[in-house]
Amino acid sequence: MSKKEVLNLLSKKALQKRAKRIRLFAMDVDGVLTEGSIILLESGEEIKFWNVKDRIAFFMLKKFGDKYPVAWITGRKSRQVESRAREVGVVSLHQHCEHKGLALDATLSEVKVQREETLFIGDDLVDLPALRRAGLAVCPSDAHPAVKKVCHWVTRAPGGRGVLREVVDFVLESQKLMKTLLDLYENPDGRAG
Repeated sequence: MSKKEVLNLLSKKALQKRAKRIRLFAMDVDGVLTEGSIILLESGEEIKFWNVKDRIAFFMLKKFGDKYPVAWITGRKSRQVESRAREVGVVSLHQHCEHKGLALDATLSEVKVQREETLFIGDDLVDLPALRRAGLAVCPSDAHPAVKKVCHWVTRAPGGRGVLREVVDFVLESQKLMKTLLDLYENPDGRAG
């Protein structure tokens, strides 16, 4: 095994150690769940493009009931985000957020989760305060270089292209829950007992 492979293995083990503790999945929206493109209609309504792989990731987490609350912390405000958040079961939504670190702190109090049990996914400078507070800080491959420097993990996927799905798969694998998840999809009611 080469020195580079050993370093990658060690970093994967360190990531798995952090991922084993995760209970809260918190994230930005634009640039993480969407590629960052926004169409503004004359009415002021925004249209965003969402990735179906990430949608499935939310429903994978729901298979475990309330075990994994989800929070969105975004700098923009949009009816589409509100609607989408309800659809996928977001328990804490902070829109038009000026300080994402404080919003994350409020979310931790709301859902009674510790920082080390928190995963935050962000892609730009406004996300830095939340990323620095998270037990596992993650960013997409096309995140700002300053964000990549503070993150524990840079995903293979760019923003809006399945970042959350990559993260959820890794956390569930680290917590040895993938077999349970597969069994839940085979189970007629599809929920953990």
